[in-house]
Amino acid sequence: MSIWELLLAFVLVVLMLVALLANVLVLMCFLHSADIRKQVPGLFILNLTFCNLLMAVSSMPLTLAGIIYKSQPGGDQVCHAVGFLETFLTTNSMLSMAALSIDRWIAVVFPLSYHSKMRYRDAALILSYTWLHSASFPTAAASLSWVGFHHLYASCTLYNKRPEDRTQFVIFTGVFHALSFLLSLVVLCFTYLKVLKVARFHCKRIDVITMQTLVLLVDIHPSVRERCLEEQRRRRQRATKKISTFIGTFILCFAPYVITRLVELSSVVHINSHWGIISKCLAYSKAVSDPFVYSLLRHQYKKTWKDILNKLLKRSSINSSALAGETHPQNLPQLNE
Repeated sequence: MSIWELLLAFVLVVLMLVALLANVLVLMCFLHSADIRKQVPGLFILNLTFCNLLMAVSSMPLTLAGIIYKSQPGGDQVCHAVGFLETFLTTNSMLSMAALSIDRWIAVVFPLSYHSKMRYRDAALILSYTWLHSASFPTAAASLSWVGFHHLYASCTLYNKRPEDRTQFVIFTGVFHALSFLLSLVVLCFTYLKVLKVARFHCKRIDVITMQTLVLLVDIHPSVRERCLEEQRRRRQRATKKISTFIGTFILCFAPYVITRLVELSSVVHINSHWGIISKCLAYSKAVSDPFVYSLLRHQYKKTWKDILNKLLKRSSINSSALAGETHPQNLPQLNE
């Protein structure tokens, strides 16, 4: 193995471990907190978490083996199953992010009618569509034998080995990425930009009220006035940062891989194998960023996993105290003697 391959293998191992730990923590928070389970977005986050976990235990290890051995890991049946699963999970993850953005759009733009427009039944219908949509493309690819080990990405994925099917495979790949990556990106941009517009409007209203209050309070201390103005600036930047993170991580992680897959269809451009694996690792990194972007950095999830940690620490301290209490009476006779 070259130094590049060793480095890529190390990066993939780190991504795999962090994805497992972070998504398991999200799952623990979901199971522990009744408030999180009651919220409709929790269904979308749960679906996204399962997709990321399955990706971390199925596709990532086989890609790691493909990098190390430079050949197809396992038999054809295993590779076909993992390739099918990877295509399904990637599409499902993209559509789940789009579903989360739609939920936020309804909650912010239509707050009074949110509970009537986004119920558990509505969320279940959206998830049913994402599963049906995600399963249709890998099913079609598997029936046409367009799933296999691709050396450019060192992974089991969509791959056509027959030159006579090239035109059909090009059309299929273009439609697949248009209805998965591009559709999800358009939904993300539309919904979150609408959310940003509403957030900025509310910030302006709050800023006007704050400035009027500061003008009326003539004797206010300059430090207090400065803190109020600083809070105004932070409030204006907060929504922009969050929405930039949602859209930015989606583009940064998926766009290089999707563009590489489309460019690869052209026989004119030669793609370096190292870049192919790098683009694949970037796509895998979405399974690492999703738990932090959508869950763990939010206040409710922070509070939940801190409660879980505190309970575990208290339980361990109680167990250690019980052990100390059991050993202490045994030493009393010796001390009395």
